[in-house]
Amino acid sequence: MDNYYKPSGLGGFSYFPPVLKNLLIINAIVFLVTMLAGEVAIDSSHIITWRDIIFRWLALNPLGEGYNFQVWQLISYQFLHANFTHILFNMIGLWMFGMEIENIWGSRKFLYFYLLCGVVAGLFNLFLTPLLGEPPAPTVGASGAIFGVLVAFALFFPNRYIFLYFFIPVKAKYLIGFFVILEFLMVNSGGNVAHLAHLGGALAGFIFILLDSKSQIDLKSAFRRNRFQQKVNNPFKKRPDISEANFYEHENGERNISQEEIDEILDKISKSGYQNLTEQEKKVLFEASKKMK
Repeated sequence: MDNYYKPSGLGGFSYFPPVLKNLLIINAIVFLVTMLAGEVAIDSSHIITWRDIIFRWLALNPLGEGYNFQVWQLISYQFLHANFTHILFNMIGLWMFGMEIENIWGSRKFLYFYLLCGVVAGLFNLFLTPLLGEPPAPTVGASGAIFGVLVAFALFFPNRYIFLYFFIPVKAKYLIGFFVILEFLMVNSGGNVAHLAHLGGALAGFIFILLDSKSQIDLKSAFRRNRFQQKVNNPFKKRPDISEANFYEHENGERNISQEEIDEILDKISKSGYQNLTEQEKKVLFEASKKMK
């Protein structure tokens, strides 16, 4: 799990880092099982579906008498989804924002972060929802964990452009910040959306990165320029920005780089993150990527 992902083959799904790929697969399989599950007869007068049984034991049930809360549901509810639209948008969000976070941190740390954000999201929903006077109901979905991933992406790549509706470029710090503020404003709006869970996951992601010494996020400058990310241009601006890549490109010539040297650097990224590479190691990766192109 700690090994940095080394893509091989012709591309496609094989290029996904391992934890992200497995999360997508597991969520899809669980969704298909719950959708296709048939009926089961408890007795001659009581027939329920396997979906009902799965949700009773694996969805995050409210606390209190008459409900079936179990501790493991804080993990299992993250892999259940109510309908196709629910899982589709959650998995798109996980794919869009989770891939680079896993590549920065390594697979084990990313998995721990993802599940932790989901657990905190569940706890927020369990303990704060009754305070708002909303009727208790089971909770399902990976949205809380994904909001944690969104916050991580905004902190690591605040100036990365995201194309809203595939056309409008918006910086990650503004778009994701808007999502969080919107969730806060909609907390008491009713409906079937667990806004408190989303806020819990976002808060967990923020605190995790704030306390993680290896992340080294400078909050005073995180929303001016990311220290791990090459500065990204607005695609509608003609003037290019100066980036780390420009510096490397004007270094003294190129040299032969062995596959063993690249593998060692990738293993180091897996164990301690990209931020702990030396300038020379970053240069080696840059030169290798140029040759591949």
